[in-house]
Amino acid sequence: MSVVEEQPRRSRRSFTVEFKRDAVAMVIEQERSIADVAKSLGIGETNLGNWVRQARVDRGERAGLTSEERAELTRLRRENAQLRMERELLKRATAFWVKESGQ
Repeated sequence: MSVVEEQPRRSRRSFTVEFKRDAVAMVIEQERSIADVAKSLGIGETNLGNWVRQARVDRGERAGLTSEERAELTRLRRENAQLRMERELLKRATAFWVKESGQ
């Protein structure tokens, strides 16, 4: 029988806004490839590609939601969920009140 060894999970790395901005600038302004910049910085190509794509959207060079629009959409979705919960609670409270006052 073979024993499957579990590899330890890598913790999720976080990057500062400045780091992301500088990495994106290396791709866009210095016209270096995403693969080259990612390798030199020791980060994943997918991460860097996502940052570059979003930067191009924010600059108006590419279609899509800007960072500000994404943040607003997230805020509005959260607010909508909160309002739905509150509405449901009020419906239940009203139904309870009507039932109790009708007796």
